[in-house]
Amino acid sequence: MNYLLLSLTLLGLGFSGLLVKRSLLKILISIEILATAATMNFVLLSSLTGRALSETLLVLAFSTDTCISAVILSLFVMVSKKYGKKDVSELADMEEGTGEGKVDSEAEP
Repeated sequence: MNYLLLSLTLLGLGFSGLLVKRSLLKILISIEILATAATMNFVLLSSLTGRALSETLLVLAFSTDTCISAVILSLFVMVSKKYGKKDVSELADMEEGTGEGKVDSEAEP
């Protein structure tokens, strides 16, 4: 039962990090915390059933978590290189056109 409380705590921390933080790197860490909490929930609940499904779910959860991390890190690197900004609110201002710079496709001739 202690693992369930730990995974629920991690789930809450991940959601609060997604809602409060503005830095792309901190959002990445929050998503990783959420993925860890989901993995713990899958393994915990499958081990309570007494079947041999927990090992399969663990491998599936780790591979899915690795794919999510790779995609998010690649997006983080692409956004940082293209725009030079790491704050989500600054990127949103650029999208609306209220920021200093415009996206290349929106530039006027």
